[in-house]
Amino acid sequence: MNLSAVKKYCASLPHATADIKWGADHVFSIGGKMFAVAFENDLRGVVVAFKVDDERFLEYTDRPGFVPAPYLARAKWVQVRDIEKINAAELKVLIARSYQLVAKKLSKKLQCELGIMG
Repeated sequence: MNLSAVKKYCASLPHATADIKWGADHVFSIGGKMFAVAFENDLRGVVVAFKVDDERFLEYTDRPGFVPAPYLARAKWVQVRDIEKINAAELKVLIARSYQLVAKKLSKKLQCELGIMG
């Protein structure tokens, strides 16, 4: 998956917003809370970070190409430093799961406003 495809997929999720932070990072949020970060690195190519289920954090960080996300590891975020180590379908599933995890933590009022209450 290239950066354009990652950005397009993240932006396609309901109520997702996008902006640029820290100079060049494409940040995707729901209800003002980040669910994915993507950028292009000269050395590594496309790098993507997202939240994972707490109980699966160590599983993902043990995989080749995955590391704890800098500054966000304590919140159980991982960073895919080698996009070639994951196929597009799995990456989409993981980003969608991050979106769900973050949306679930929004206030009940905001979830109702966004129409995402389950």
